[in-house]
Amino acid sequence: MNKIIDKLMKVVFFIAACASIVAVALICGFMFANGVPAIGKIGFVKFIFGKVWKPGSELFGIFPMIVGSLYVTAGAIIIGVPIGILTAIFMSKFCPKGLYKFLKPVIDLLAGIPSVVYGFFGLVVIVPFVRENIGGKGYSILSASVLLGIMILPTVIGVCESAINAVPESYYEGALALGATHERSVFKAVVPAAKSGIFAGVVLGIGRAIGEAMAVIMVCGNQARMPKGLLKGVRTLTTNIVMDMGYAADLHREALIATGVVLFVFILLINIAFSVLKSKEAK
Repeated sequence: MNKIIDKLMKVVFFIAACASIVAVALICGFMFANGVPAIGKIGFVKFIFGKVWKPGSELFGIFPMIVGSLYVTAGAIIIGVPIGILTAIFMSKFCPKGLYKFLKPVIDLLAGIPSVVYGFFGLVVIVPFVRENIGGKGYSILSASVLLGIMILPTVIGVCESAINAVPESYYEGALALGATHERSVFKAVVPAAKSGIFAGVVLGIGRAIGEAMAVIMVCGNQARMPKGLLKGVRTLTTNIVMDMGYAADLHREALIATGVVLFVFILLINIAFSVLKSKEAK
């Protein structure tokens, strides 16, 4: 009976894996089939490096949105990644058990909060704070970066903590045996051993940041022009798609799908870079 159940579960898992692969293939096929011809019609250089987005005049330059996405994502990394990694180290090696029982569910709860709720928080808290204490109108690269930095924390913390916990205890005990303090044992022995998993958490955080739309659209200002400073408005690739897709038609709609293709390529390049670095580390 157990053998039958095992074979049945293998079939179920195989079907589930195939369904995932087919779903990804269908999504990629749809995007490239509809997006690449649009890039051909508009012109690769005009589409990627064009600085004007005016669908009514058939001008579809997404360079300002590419730069805006990079700026906002970089800001989120600068804010969220150090906090996330240090929090993961604290939770894994320094956090008292009583505090851990409270802190862990809170971080898990952050991961489950809908994007629109984060966006509302940014709209009523971060934007007014930036406007009143730093300058500008509040709807800016800085506000979007702070909000995304908060949003990627659960991902970075969860993956990094798991990576640190997966390091054999012998690494830590060996460092202690050589006379290192608790702190030096953690930072000189355990954390370096977990760097591959920590980097994976960072990569997942970057993917979350660059692909976020709903929260960013509420705080970034949505101005389709080249970014002019941290306190100025910006439009990202994702917000550009969300804002225009509801009424887009013909070439305009195809250009938005092509924007999704560019976003897909960005995320693909990030994952390829991670795979290359991981393979070099393994050698």
